[in-house]
Amino acid sequence: MERWLGCNTVQFRELAIPGVIEFTPRVFPDARGQFVAPFQQGAFVDATGHRLQVAQSNQSNSRRGVIRGVHFSDVPPGQGKYVHCSRGALLDVAIDVRVGSPTFGHWASALLDAETSRAVYLPEGVGHAFVALADDTVMTYLCSTGYTPAAEHTVHPLDPALGIPWPADLELVLSDKDRAAPTFAEAATAAILPKWADCQARYAEHRAAVSHSAG
Repeated sequence: MERWLGCNTVQFRELAIPGVIEFTPRVFPDARGQFVAPFQQGAFVDATGHRLQVAQSNQSNSRRGVIRGVHFSDVPPGQGKYVHCSRGALLDVAIDVRVGSPTFGHWASALLDAETSRAVYLPEGVGHAFVALADDTVMTYLCSTGYTPAAEHTVHPLDPALGIPWPADLELVLSDKDRAAPTFAEAATAAILPKWADCQARYAEHRAAVSHSAG
């Protein structure tokens, strides 16, 4: 789908996991460089049915081969993320860790880079990971809630059960926390994965807030 906002065009499509949306904004290059609006609220509402409430903005800088994730939060409240690559290039991966979801255990990926300024929205309850494809890659996150350490969880990104196709030509680098993370099966056994029903209730709250505002 496509939405016109002033001089900008934003295309968006749902990826293979329900609620995970890829946005492609129009880029305006000229002799000075380029201009782009990676996030536009109107297009976001068209795609998701609700506004993005931004409580925190995060930024990470990674060298080639660094993997961050798989990270997710307790729901409720959860943490929705709108992510884009401000510099360099990365492979972004959404993993459906919502117990009871029709795509539970599946993943979807998108190539994000500074040239296209594509972005991905991951709703509450969806796991997130990425790998930097170039040195000095910058990932920017708009988060719907602030960081709450006790509510944050990790699944091992190299777990064969997930089957994420990390590029074979990279020397992968993980943090100590991610390297020590449980497998997907261990996380399920420990009952730390969010539930599909709880996530759906959270999404309904977001849509209801838009309806109430419009009324």
